[in-house]
Amino acid sequence: MRLTIKVTPNASKTEIAGRDGGVMRIRLAAPPVDGKANEKLIEFLADEYDIPKSSIRVVSGMTSKTKIVELPG
Repeated sequence: MRLTIKVTPNASKTEIAGRDGGVMRIRLAAPPVDGKANEKLIEFLADEYDIPKSSIRVVSGMTSKTKIVELPG
């Protein structure tokens, strides 16, 4: 399954901020440097969907606020 996600880094807490069409909006309590926001996003999605972090990957948008993330199933 692939999700299109728009992230907002440096938020006060990590949470789902809603949907805008087919795009999930997520606020991340991590800075957008050295891949920390991507790591936090993967951690958050693993907890939300109860799947291992190793099975989640960012397919595109590693340095962008809009990302495509692949999840199993």
